[in-house]
Amino acid sequence: MPKSRKKPADVFLNIPYDEKFKDLCLAYIVGLCAFGLIPRATLEITSGTRRLDRIIKLLQSCEYSIHDLSRVELDMKRPVTPRFNMPFELGLSVAWAKLSRSGHKWFVCESKTRRLSKSLSDLDGTDPHVHSGRVPGVFRELCNVFVTADRHPTIQQMGQIYREVTENLPVIFSEAGTNSIYTARTFKDICIVARHSADKHVPSK
Repeated sequence: MPKSRKKPADVFLNIPYDEKFKDLCLAYIVGLCAFGLIPRATLEITSGTRRLDRIIKLLQSCEYSIHDLSRVELDMKRPVTPRFNMPFELGLSVAWAKLSRSGHKWFVCESKTRRLSKSLSDLDGTDPHVHSGRVPGVFRELCNVFVTADRHPTIQQMGQIYREVTENLPVIFSEAGTNSIYTARTFKDICIVARHSADKHVPSK
């Protein structure tokens, strides 16, 4: 009797949603799909139940979470305000991993070395994955995070998938009626394209 295939793990992706981060957002989606994982994000939460409750429910459904704190900075649009969503959702993940028996695993990413120890000293002893604000850096650090995954894509293979996804963006935008990757529809469609491309370029064991 053939062995049943293990369901791909869901990964909660906690990242900023702005134009400056667009390339790295695509890199995270591509990289996770290359490893045979399923990206999940609060972009999927549109309406209905209280937003915080749905964020917690989504987080609890994921085996892993990745928290990019590289853009925890002042938003200069009035009123000038710090961006707290990413560290807040990281705190939810840490609490869930500590207090539940879910086996949830969380990882912190940054763009600069030693910044985490200054911005969030409560995490002293936690080594962030530093991607230097570059797409290949995101791919490299995902390789370090998911070193035991069933799939082992190379940086070059992830680059191929990334190029195919970006080439398909005009069609995705046209069909969704938007120019933003940060909508529920475009996020879903980008994941679909990335998964199809990953299946083509990255062989499974």
